[in-house]
Amino acid sequence: MPPRTAPTRFPLELADRCVKCGLCLPYCPTYRVENVEGESPRGRIALMQGLARGRLDADAALVRHLDRCLGCRACERACPADVPYGELIDAGHALLAAKGVRPAPLRRLFAALLRQPTLLRIATRLGSFAGMRRLAGMIGGLPARAARLLPRDARAPRTLQAVSRNGPASRVQLFTGCIGAALDGATLDDVRRALEAAGWRVESPRRQRCCGALDLHAGRIAAAAQLARRNLEAFPGDVAIVSCASGCSATLLDYGRLAGAEGAALARRVVDPAELLADARLELQPSRYREVVLHVPCTQRNVTATDDSVRRLLRRLPGVAFRELPAGCCGAAGETFLSQPELADGLLAPLLDELRRVPPDALVTSNVGCALHFKAGLARAGLDVPVLHPASLVVAALESGS
Repeated sequence: MPPRTAPTRFPLELADRCVKCGLCLPYCPTYRVENVEGESPRGRIALMQGLARGRLDADAALVRHLDRCLGCRACERACPADVPYGELIDAGHALLAAKGVRPAPLRRLFAALLRQPTLLRIATRLGSFAGMRRLAGMIGGLPARAARLLPRDARAPRTLQAVSRNGPASRVQLFTGCIGAALDGATLDDVRRALEAAGWRVESPRRQRCCGALDLHAGRIAAAAQLARRNLEAFPGDVAIVSCASGCSATLLDYGRLAGAEGAALARRVVDPAELLADARLELQPSRYREVVLHVPCTQRNVTATDDSVRRLLRRLPGVAFRELPAGCCGAAGETFLSQPELADGLLAPLLDELRRVPPDALVTSNVGCALHFKAGLARAGLDVPVLHPASLVVAALESGS
């Protein structure tokens, strides 16, 4: 059969590593939901191969299957052939973009808003007014969903520049991220305070930009590469770069693909706050958080591999006993919890059931998107459980003795 369209450049040599063995299927959240081959990693790879070779058209069904991939990359951990699925799905979205497939205008607008902390803060303030929330509800769709997800206590970090007197050898640089800088300033403040208590001088470069995750995963590779280059300029030198959100960390670790050798050098500097705090000298006391549930984000489990550092950190907190939620995607998945609410809420539901069974003093997670998704879900379920970053538990343990 002749090709339907002219082939487009796609890393077929990487896709061809997939031998379609199916060992990834039990780990794929969307395959478990629908039990359809096109919703599995090997099915999506087959679709991308057909699209790249010109044997398939970018019709609605194919676009839907690729669009519903959560990017959790659990399949990569299970793959015996080391197929770089994360790179392939990004390339697949780039292939769709090259063929003229674009998200709906409103979805593009919200994605652009998420990359601009100042505008996002303004939108959040407007969304805090009851009248604006009612208007969003009347409009329905994405605006209504966003209004329900925006946290009422959102704020920017209070302090962005270093206040520690420690020497230059103990410097670290804080990557704030777009959503974190706009909506989760409390976490950024707690990370800074915990690190300073442990002896680091924390700097937050003002010229830093979005990590590029939203563009990268939407197939806008050139835009993501441009953001990577801007961050290379904002984070010179060789000191550690602390990223509070595992989703941002995962993208920063991929800078070698976006910015060559310089990007790879920056990636080697990226650390999770828990990696620094788990063994740091800290004077910790029991706090009000005793029974804690840990949620490990997909990016932390499958990409950054820093979840053991979080566990070690929690184990050293006096009086804290923690249990973990079952492994699996919560449904946040970048902007999925905004654009595909039915899928996102369906994946969150069993995790909320687990929290409802024995409500903890706090839910702990290391990714801002997961935190927002959980906060909204807990509010819908009527569960008064705070959602905290691990560093916030450290600050609580530092302040309880003062």
